[in-house]
Amino acid sequence: MSARLSFDHELELLNTDLIKMGALVEDAITKSIEALKTSNHDMAREIIEQDRQVDDMEKAIESRSLRLLMRQQPVARDLRAISTTLKMITDLERIGDQAADIADLSMRFQEESAMQVSGHLEKMASIASAMVHESVDSYIQNDPEKAAGIIKRDDEVDQLFVDVKDDLVAKIGENKDLADDAIDTLMVAKYLERIADHAVNVCEWVIFYSTGLHKKTQIL
Repeated sequence: MSARLSFDHELELLNTDLIKMGALVEDAITKSIEALKTSNHDMAREIIEQDRQVDDMEKAIESRSLRLLMRQQPVARDLRAISTTLKMITDLERIGDQAADIADLSMRFQEESAMQVSGHLEKMASIASAMVHESVDSYIQNDPEKAAGIIKRDDEVDQLFVDVKDDLVAKIGENKDLADDAIDTLMVAKYLERIADHAVNVCEWVIFYSTGLHKKTQIL
């Protein structure tokens, strides 16, 4: 096998690993939201344990990427592919961390779930989860237009975060005994907001992979 064919094969394996990591993170955020809705503590603990797999995948992909960079002088398209991978795994790993954080918080709720504390949280969770799924999908499909559309949804998540805060202020005003649950719910909402932000970052790197542009600046 020629050096170029070998390099292309390694790039394909790198791409496959990145897609697997994306699927693992998607599963984590979906399950963390389900655990939050249903107060399923066993599922929450499973997500927290699974986060180690995400961390291990990030290290393995990072190592493979760096080896590829050192093996031969890649052309611009190769550099974009490897750079995109290195950037995306950072955001995917953080989404995994925040899914685990949500799972951990879900175990604190006793009489009612966070979804019951704020009526806007379920919609916020649904949009953030969809953004993660679609951002990974835009990478798989190499679809910068789809990625650009997902980025626009972040404003909706930001507004829902404000709505959740308003809900919680009203709840505490009515019943100060709800203060602890309100604080935990606000933390969940903050993690969801960050997850949406990381999905936006993934989309921006998908656009970079196709165009060499990052936030409208030509990089490569």
